[in-house]
Amino acid sequence: MDTAKWREPLSALLLLLVLTGLTGLAYPLGMTLLARTVFPDQAGGSLMLKNGEIVGSALVGQSFVSPGYFHGRPSATSARPYDAAASSGSNLAPSNPALAAAVADRIAGLREAYGPKVAVPVDMVTASGSGLDPHVTPAGAHLQVPAVARARGLPEDVVRGLVDSRVEGRLWGFWGEARVNVLALNLALDDLGKASASPSPLDDAAGTR
Repeated sequence: MDTAKWREPLSALLLLLVLTGLTGLAYPLGMTLLARTVFPDQAGGSLMLKNGEIVGSALVGQSFVSPGYFHGRPSATSARPYDAAASSGSNLAPSNPALAAAVADRIAGLREAYGPKVAVPVDMVTASGSGLDPHVTPAGAHLQVPAVARARGLPEDVVRGLVDSRVEGRLWGFWGEARVNVLALNLALDDLGKASASPSPLDDAAGTR
């Protein structure tokens, strides 16, 4: 039997099996174990709980419609907002008239809700690149304080203080911008012990909020 002609195919097959075991099994399992050990919360999806039930993730935004809750920025995901299965931006250039019209409509809506002379933060009228951004800027949260306080029957300074306590600074002190996680803020709002003036969208952990 001429074994010379089989040497290279067998070597290639052996190398394939070894690399498959290393990169397809050992490495993923090792990284999963390391992540679960060192960063268990993040590895599990950064899930957030209310009354022992999962109500969302700190990494994915949600659509809040009740006046008793803070609202996130617009979402460009199709069919329904903040759909993680359809993550995408609008893909509209800044020069696109459709984007300008959408932003103008959003500004008009916010000024109708919060006052004709309010300064509207840009994040409250533009969608993120993923359409799933769970944060707003501190200015975006402060814009909503009077309406949320009124719906909750709370003093504005109490709600404003809650917002300030939930501001996350820049990563490592210099990376990114200050931000507020909307779901975490709304959960803290519920913890104040005041019932919302309208049905709580966080009561249904699986529904649209």
